[in-house]
Amino acid sequence: MARRLLAVAVVCLVVLAGCQGGMTGDTGTETATTAPTNTTTPAESTDSFDYADPAEDRLGWEGGYWYNESIDVDRSDGLNDTELAAVVNRSMARVERVRSLEFEESVPVEVISREEFSNETADSYANISRNGSLHQNVKWEAAFMLSENESATDRLQSNRAASVGGYYSPSEDRIVIVSENTESPKMDEVTLSQELFHGLQQHQFNISEMNQSTQELHNARDGIIEGDGNYVDHLYEQRCNTDWDCLMPREQGGGESGTDLHIGLYAVQFQPYSDGPPFVQQLREEGGWDAVNAAYDDPPASTEQTIHPEKYGEDEPTDVTVRDTSTDEWSVPEMGNGSIDYASFGEAGMYTMLWYPSYAETQRTSTPTSVIVPVNHLLAPAQNQESLDLYNYSYRYTEGWDGDKLVPYATDTSGEDNQTAYVWKSVWDSPDEAAEFAEGYRKLLEHHDAERVDSQTDRYQIPEGANGFADAFRVTVDGDRVTIVNAPTVDALDDVHDAN
Repeated sequence: MARRLLAVAVVCLVVLAGCQGGMTGDTGTETATTAPTNTTTPAESTDSFDYADPAEDRLGWEGGYWYNESIDVDRSDGLNDTELAAVVNRSMARVERVRSLEFEESVPVEVISREEFSNETADSYANISRNGSLHQNVKWEAAFMLSENESATDRLQSNRAASVGGYYSPSEDRIVIVSENTESPKMDEVTLSQELFHGLQQHQFNISEMNQSTQELHNARDGIIEGDGNYVDHLYEQRCNTDWDCLMPREQGGGESGTDLHIGLYAVQFQPYSDGPPFVQQLREEGGWDAVNAAYDDPPASTEQTIHPEKYGEDEPTDVTVRDTSTDEWSVPEMGNGSIDYASFGEAGMYTMLWYPSYAETQRTSTPTSVIVPVNHLLAPAQNQESLDLYNYSYRYTEGWDGDKLVPYATDTSGEDNQTAYVWKSVWDSPDEAAEFAEGYRKLLEHHDAERVDSQTDRYQIPEGANGFADAFRVTVDGDRVTIVNAPTVDALDDVHDAN
């Protein structure tokens, strides 16, 4: 999945923005992105290698194939079942060689079409409950990513359908590769290697049991899950460039460009793919693969810990409490099925919230534009082709993050009239950093045409208009805490959350 994400990111964040000169991107469905070369691997000699099958399973050998063994594959017409099996087994052996972990069982690989994957994705989102949809709508409206008239589940569904080139399903213990040609799939071996490694992660570290219940926790845990997976990708592709003959698509182009993606949602979710690999690289440099393996028992607790790796294990996030003082008209939608009824964006999500207006304005005007966080800021590391850390999620407005919790509110008619509310409380490392975030957030309100309400300097209102965010807001700073209350009208703010 990550290689397709990376290709789409390059296209959408660089080519469309038109504001960076040091990076290029292809629009192919199975585009192979140039790997960083800052940790090259010496070439291996195979002159005296014994390719005989071992008497028992060995690291670097799987299913009858050694990691450096040649296979008889006709690349011109894709892969038949026999060829696919050979590629999968050799790729498993190569993942073992790169990562020094043994596959103790195989992982089934299935190839489906893009259309079939889109239909599966639509089916998975079709079962979301009314309250589940309200929860997602409130969450992404609060981040000023989607207006109150847009469906978050529809956007999340279309983003996933367009950006995924393959995935591993822990519940089914299978790998799915999405191909435009299911009869004779043209394989990107490095994409396959990462999904195989995700299967290995599940078997070795039981990653499906990690708590990923909020966007912030999902991104935080993916700091080790996707960070390790993409670092293995990086090492694997280096071997493809120096030692190994790898199956890579020869035709780059003709596929989807990803331009229909919502880049705000996408950039929030991409953070662990960017900050995770250098986080894992640092762990390995300091303590070898044993240190990386140990991180699965102590995964990153926040995106702050992968954006700023020096905080890993040192700066635990604050568990934020939001007291319910709402009137009877307003209530928190019950999610059911053991799901939590609140959200958290973390440093990565709050940074992206403040960066996204610059991107949106750049697209609207076709001119690089800076609103709060400069549009070039996120993309700055990508100018360096040698960088393993592609994007920069650290900026002064959000660097002091220490915890956040967003609680959605709805009425009995919210499902019909889209009238919702929320209370969003965040904690910062110091009062100064809380004030700085509040400053950035007020700029976000002003960008969306918010005006102060009379002399009440903590209350704002966005008037009815074309931007779709017409609501009232109360922004208060109390020491190291910032509380944002949203409601349809100014009078309803206290009904949602008592100012006292």
